Amino acid sequence: MIKLILFDLGGVIYTSDRDESVKRFSALGLDNADSRLNAYTQTGIFGDLEDGKITDKEFLEALGKDIGHEISWNDCRHAWLGYAADLPERNIKLLETLRKQGYRLALASNTNKFMMSWTCSNEFDGKGNSINHYMDELYVSYKIGALKPSKHFFEYILDKENVKPEETLFIDDSPNNVDAAKSMGINIIQAINGEDWTKDVLCVCAHTNI
Repeated sequence: MIKLILFDLGGVIYTSDRDESVKRFSALGLDNADSRLNAYTQTGIFGDLEDGKITDKEFLEALGKDIGHEISWNDCRHAWLGYAADLPERNIKLLETLRKQGYRLALASNTNKFMMSWTCSNEFDGKGNSINHYMDELYVSYKIGALKPSKHFFEYILDKENVKPEETLFIDDSPNNVDAAKSMGINIIQAINGEDWTKDVLCVCAHTNI
């Protein structure tokens, strides 16, 4: 029986647009933005930020050195938010439905303070609600100190939630992330960025709860 459902943020909850974020970081002066930004798991100073190895202020300092001039927090936030292209209404409705059905819902995302400043604000859904309106808990990489697809990321959540892998469903658009979760016995759905994955969630929940 599924008790906990874990959702990735970019590419699942919202439609992700890496190209727009690359464009915005390039506009700030980052010459190699296209090779520095990843769709799933960041590396370099971008990875260090999302892994919790450096703070948002330290990231700004490092980025400023790379670019050759200081970058404001808000300008950096704007560049990161290029990833957030669209928040489909069907996704929001599914989260509300699942909570009414008694499932525990949690975010499980590789992300950072810049992105979460929007996610946890009343700007998130365009209706005055933050993601906390839809989720019971937020598990984010920079607070856990680990990035998906590391085993520690998933073990941390399972331990905190006190659930077994087989009682958990994980939705993510990264092949590596869903493979890592599957290898631990977690039920998985590999979403495709921008496509409707909601029916798959309802199907898996119905099948596993028979």
